[in-house]
Amino acid sequence: MTPTSAPLVTWADAQRQAAFETWLAALSGPQQLEVASLRLASADASFRRYLRIAAAGGTRIIMDAPPEKENCQPFVQVAALMKEAGLHVPEVLAWDQAQGFMLLTDLGSHTMMQVMKHAGSLESFAPNLPLYQQALEALIQWQLASKPGVLPAYDEALLRRELALFPDWYIAQHRGVALTETQRATLDAAFDRIVAENLRWPSVYVHRDFMPRNLMVSGPASGDAPTLGTGLGVLDFQDAVYGPITYDIASLMRDAFLSWDEEHVLDVTIRYWQQARKAGLPVGDDFGEFYKGVEWMGLQRHLKVAGIFARLTLRDGKPQYLADAPRFIAYIRATCSRYMELKPLLRLVEDIEGIKPPEVFAFGRS
Repeated sequence: MTPTSAPLVTWADAQRQAAFETWLAALSGPQQLEVASLRLASADASFRRYLRIAAAGGTRIIMDAPPEKENCQPFVQVAALMKEAGLHVPEVLAWDQAQGFMLLTDLGSHTMMQVMKHAGSLESFAPNLPLYQQALEALIQWQLASKPGVLPAYDEALLRRELALFPDWYIAQHRGVALTETQRATLDAAFDRIVAENLRWPSVYVHRDFMPRNLMVSGPASGDAPTLGTGLGVLDFQDAVYGPITYDIASLMRDAFLSWDEEHVLDVTIRYWQQARKAGLPVGDDFGEFYKGVEWMGLQRHLKVAGIFARLTLRDGKPQYLADAPRFIAYIRATCSRYMELKPLLRLVEDIEGIKPPEVFAFGRS
């Protein structure tokens, strides 16, 4: 989204608008900002939104994050960790912590997803391999910087809180289904297995939303063509944790908004495993076991996101997210169908979705 085509900034709260204008006026001289150029850049699933403003020699991004709804401290902390690790991330130029306004460097307006879509390559994976390779390089670089005790632990308590979103918001609120005792027991047993599988993998820094919509391809915000070779920029990292090494590669290849064929998912996951193993990351010596770990971590994420998307629609009035729920149900069913111990969960999900699996007839010899 370019400064000339982006929508003007509107405010629902006049008091917050006045506070913002005062803050911006004080910055505009020292930072050489062109206040008249201010436009909306993007918004996300949280209460944050991002504005773009022209400045001497380029553009800047402003984060508008009401402090009563958003805590910007993790963003600042993780941005510093990623910069220290050598990743391309926004630099914090100014921050009014009390009011939730932040001035950042601009990584451009071309997400990896937009670049693939503009090139018409969402139907064919091969042209996108260089982009995915850069994503793997950034991911491995981030994981190699990992240290325990720095970021919040992605522990059993957090895993279970995430899984609870599926029955609480997707099943009960969105589907309007009250689980029977038998169904609840099935769900609880599946959750126990998922948590146990995920916790057996070593921990590293985890972005938690490492996917093409949050990776930026180099190129100025003016709309000029992006270029490869300088490393992908990384955004939306404020929820980073210290947890299973299987998470971010699952997030990258089982995207919330883009699905690839299994052969391409396997291709990139094998490339990641080989490169991570060579770099000394704890991915194990058996790719089959690692891929199982990735699938089960992906299952955790898909159940969580289905619940989050239902909550965004029903609580926060953002129905566009729930439109992608079928993608997550498809991911969930695909993973559950491959593992015998997950078949009860598969049947439960299909019951809730009203999906009748095809009948398979077996013919014996007489």
